Amino acid sequence: MESTERLVRTWMASGRDEEVRETASEIANGKTTLLNVVKALGEYLTSEEDGVRTKGVEFLSSVLKLCPPEKLNRQSARVLAKFYCSKLEDFDTIIPALKGLDTLTALPSFTEEDVLDTVNAIFKHVRMKALAQNNRFLVFTIIDTLMARHRDVMKNMNDSFISQYVVLAEGEKDPRNLLVAFAIARVVLIEFDIADFVESLHDIVFCYFPIMFRPPPNDPYGITTEELRLALRRCLCATPLFGPLTLPGFLEKLIAGSPAVKQDTLETMSECFPVYGSALAQSNARKLWNALKLEIFQPTDPVTEAKALTTTQDLVKTIYSDNSDGQAEDQEIEGLAKDVCEECITILREPDKSQAKSAIKVLCAFTSTTPAISRYTLSQTVPHLIGLFTRPDDTSSRPSVLLLLSDLISAARDDCMEKAEGSEVALTPYKDELLGILSSGLKTPSSRQPTLACLLGLVSTKNLLSVEEIGFIVHNINEILESDPQDIDDSSSPIIKLLSSITALSPHHIREQTLPLLFGSLPDRAPERNAAADRVKLWRTLSALSTLCTEPELFETFVIRLLTKLDLLCFPAMADADKEPAAAYAHSILTTIYQTVLAKAEDGHADVPKYIESLVPRLFHLFIYSAFAFDNDSVANDPKLVATGGHIITVIVRSLTQQRQESYESDLFSAYMDGNFKNITEGQQKIPPSISFRPFGNSTTPAQRNIVSLFSAAIIGLRKEVKLPVSDTSVFLTDMLDWSLSKADNDLQRTAVWQAISSISNKRAEDALTFLQANLEAFWSNKIVDHSLSSETREHAVKGWIWISKALVVSNHTMSSSYTERLFEVFSDESINWVAAKGFGDIVSTNDILTKQNHAIIKLLYAQKFVTKLLPRIVDGAKDSSKPQEQVAHLVALTSLISSAPKALYSHKMSELIPLLIRGLDLPENAIRVKVIDTFLAVAEGGSPDKSLVSEHAPSLVNTMLKNSLLQEMPSVKVRISALKYLGVIPDIVRSDVLLPLKVHVIKELDKALDDPKRLVRKEAVDARTSWFKLGG
Repeated sequence: MESTERLVRTWMASGRDEEVRETASEIANGKTTLLNVVKALGEYLTSEEDGVRTKGVEFLSSVLKLCPPEKLNRQSARVLAKFYCSKLEDFDTIIPALKGLDTLTALPSFTEEDVLDTVNAIFKHVRMKALAQNNRFLVFTIIDTLMARHRDVMKNMNDSFISQYVVLAEGEKDPRNLLVAFAIARVVLIEFDIADFVESLHDIVFCYFPIMFRPPPNDPYGITTEELRLALRRCLCATPLFGPLTLPGFLEKLIAGSPAVKQDTLETMSECFPVYGSALAQSNARKLWNALKLEIFQPTDPVTEAKALTTTQDLVKTIYSDNSDGQAEDQEIEGLAKDVCEECITILREPDKSQAKSAIKVLCAFTSTTPAISRYTLSQTVPHLIGLFTRPDDTSSRPSVLLLLSDLISAARDDCMEKAEGSEVALTPYKDELLGILSSGLKTPSSRQPTLACLLGLVSTKNLLSVEEIGFIVHNINEILESDPQDIDDSSSPIIKLLSSITALSPHHIREQTLPLLFGSLPDRAPERNAAADRVKLWRTLSALSTLCTEPELFETFVIRLLTKLDLLCFPAMADADKEPAAAYAHSILTTIYQTVLAKAEDGHADVPKYIESLVPRLFHLFIYSAFAFDNDSVANDPKLVATGGHIITVIVRSLTQQRQESYESDLFSAYMDGNFKNITEGQQKIPPSISFRPFGNSTTPAQRNIVSLFSAAIIGLRKEVKLPVSDTSVFLTDMLDWSLSKADNDLQRTAVWQAISSISNKRAEDALTFLQANLEAFWSNKIVDHSLSSETREHAVKGWIWISKALVVSNHTMSSSYTERLFEVFSDESINWVAAKGFGDIVSTNDILTKQNHAIIKLLYAQKFVTKLLPRIVDGAKDSSKPQEQVAHLVALTSLISSAPKALYSHKMSELIPLLIRGLDLPENAIRVKVIDTFLAVAEGGSPDKSLVSEHAPSLVNTMLKNSLLQEMPSVKVRISALKYLGVIPDIVRSDVLLPLKVHVIKELDKALDDPKRLVRKEAVDARTSWFKLGG
């Protein structure tokens, strides 16, 4: 007790938290009790000085808050409850007493008797208007806690509680308090007997509708408008007794409110209708519909219109909820649904009018209400629209009729998708008539597009059409393709969308009817150089085939037919003098195959792996035969074709299981290392057994060396668990790297080998440890810093080094820093410093090689770690003018790094970066200038750029961008486009007072860009000039 008294006296003098914690600790350890604390506070609790009494109760409440709940038994809780309730009578101790009750009411030792005393004391003594917001929050929290823990006691109070709570809560305005008040009100409305208090409860709830609260900046409580809106909405829909009082208010808000108020009202009405009940909805149906109709037929905005349609649906569902089981017959439909249907169908008699679009939206909404209403709506609307289409005296309105019909069919389909499997399909009674008018609509060009939309709706409706009916549709579509192939304008054309939808349902119709037609339209020989229209038709056909043939049943046919075309192009009976058109055609075919395989792989199609047995061997055969055995110069030797073939191989190899990859790589290495190519090839052309297949050998042609890229392509997609079938991985990688520098003679060969080395170093670093360690000394010394080598060889060596560095950085390998640090060592070497500097951007940039799809090891936040570590050093180097050559290299590294890194990693350093980036615009390489300008654009887009920073450098930026936007100063189209884009952005991110002095000069200079020979440049110039014209109003 002595210790407790000492702690009390000390705290009363100092008010420190330490004494509170120590007192609570002693209670927890059993050295004292809360009742002892009350006794020790005796003189302070009864002091005539207001401040002393307040502090006394404050100390007790603070200690209580820190006490373990088990240290407070029922008797102690009872004593404390009575004590705190008595302190509510004293204005000076109300606040600390509320704090104590806030803690006490949440304890398990707080009894039912305590609840009654506490609630009555609060209602009797607490005057909410006299309390600050945070103290009112305590009152609401106490009641909320009691409601949660002792609801039965509160419900027994019923009339007494409700009448007094209404007075307590009335007039509250603080958002945080309202969230709690709404939660309490919802419980009262649902669980209490409120029959005698409906109006008063409605008054303290509906007065807040609609919520107009906007959170202030830096709101410490983080309360949003939506939170308040939802909390209030839960109150308004808590009881059907609110209906007669609330609906007039809703209508008033809907008629006179702003768009935001209208939307809130519509959403709230949708939630309230089912609660308020069918009877009330029926009695107010006409008034409600008149208000909703206004928002649909004369919408202020699309969002409000959509919400009004949803609310109409909910109103109809509520009115006809008794028939929601769908058993009612169509003729039984009376009331609002019937009236609205008749009203809308009358409007549809003039399908070209804008009101018809609104009317069909209402009817579409009705199809998703109840089964009976849906059936009734379709029974009235579909025959009416069919009748309008077949009117002989008004064929000009057919496209409009079909557009309306397509919306209705889509709505009926969507409703059908939400129903249980086996449910009746609502459109079944009308499908024969529909197919009849739609087959007619297809034959007329003006009505073809809406007809296709109708057919798409029918085809995508589950269980509606038979196989024969789908075949009939495909037949009609094929007739269009034969008569007017221009309808296939791209893969997203309505015809292709329709056929693509059919492939999932009935692929054999497409295989037997459509594919022969499309494949037949592909020529066996490439169009001539001047046959632009033929080339466009060819591309469209290939695009259509790619879209249609992803299904396994169709893809097999697709591969066989396109590979046959490829053979005809690459090995023609009579060689063309001009091989470029044939190479372009062949490249289009390979690209089409690649895009289709990639789409299948991304969709997880199970048949992709099997093409390691057919498609991949055919590709290897094609390119090996062309390079090693074909007498003439085959178009298949074109590096672009070989590269695209490699992409296909990568996608298929990476889809294989580990075991299949291991067996395939065994055959692959046997072919490339030992010349046993038969196990990886398959094709019609016979490869002479006498040829020596040694792509890595000394006496090979460029075309034969290009085949190395296919080898690399198969390695890139390997899983990390697959061990290469070589005796020593490090020796293999060393040989590959040496070959890339000594024998490779083009970028395809070199890059392919570096990518394979990078992939292996990433996934199998433990097998390549000797190679990685040796490179740090031997390769660096012998191939990169050896000045006796040519600059070209050294540049290639640096690029190879960068690919290895990238492999290690993305996997956070321990040796990654050693590799990247070495790049700084050649910043003073003018022969290779720019290549090394650009490497920092290449290392952090994303690519198609080291990806999760290719099973690469990619650690989380590797880019953040890399940029965070190196950016400060690069910035310092770019500022250091003592070594001009190294300073420029650092500047190149900076532009490369931040143009490749996510904006979030460098945006905090923009104050340092902007002056350096402006200097980067003076670098002679156009690619760097584009990167710098794109970085400025990235910083300006999204979020809130620091306008003061840009404003500070605005004159310099404007003049530099103008210089880079004019043909006389800048030959690069990409630079001119980027510069003009940024000029157009500057007025949005820089204060007008800074830019106004520059306005006349900028507009004058931009006039020159309007004469640029490139259309895209002229377009950006127009946009930029418009932006500057608007400056200053």
